Amino acid sequence: MPPDASATKARILDAALFEFAQYGLAGARVDRIADSASANKRSIYSHFGNKEELFDIVVAYALRDLVAAVPFTADDLGDYAGRMFDYLLEHPQTLRLTVWAQLERSDVGSEEIEEYRPKVAAIAAAQEAGVIGNTCDAADMLAFTVSTATSWANASPALRGLAAEPDGSAARIASHRSALVAAVRAIAG
Repeated sequence: MPPDASATKARILDAALFEFAQYGLAGARVDRIADSASANKRSIYSHFGNKEELFDIVVAYALRDLVAAVPFTADDLGDYAGRMFDYLLEHPQTLRLTVWAQLERSDVGSEEIEEYRPKVAAIAAAQEAGVIGNTCDAADMLAFTVSTATSWANASPALRGLAAEPDGSAARIASHRSALVAAVRAIAG
C-alpha cells in the first residue's frame, strides 16, 4: 500500500504558509519549505506545481479559513470588522499573505472576485432596505470595512508607537477594536 500523501500535503501547506507569510513569494525558498515539511522538493512540485502556484494555493486556503471563521453580516458591518480584527490578531500570517499577494501578484483570480461578489450584493441590499444609511458604492463600503479592520496592523510602527497605551497591550488592542467598530458603524450610517 502506498504511503498516505495527505499528511505530506498538509505539512507542505503548513510550511509554505509560514515561509510565504515571512518572506513573500519572491523571498520564499522551496528548499526551506521542503526542509520544514520534512518533504522533498519533487513532492512539492508534484502536489502543488511551481512556487507561484503553491503561493496562490496557500493564499486561497488562508482566505478560506478567514471566511469560514468570520461569517459576513451586512446588517452590522462594525461587528463584522471587529470579528475580522480579532481573527487577524490571532492569525497575523493571513494578513501578511494578503499584503504579499497584493504586492507580488497582479492577477486577480476569479475565485477571489466570486468571494467578494455576494458580500457586495448583501451590502447593496442592506443599503436598499435602509439597514445601511450610507449609499456609497457597495464595493467601496466593503473596502472601507476591510481596510478599517486591518488599519492598525497596516499602520506604521512609528504611528502605532504614538498611541496612548503601549502597542500590543490588552488595553491598546481593546481600545483600537472599539474605535474601529465605531468607525465602521459611523461610515455605514
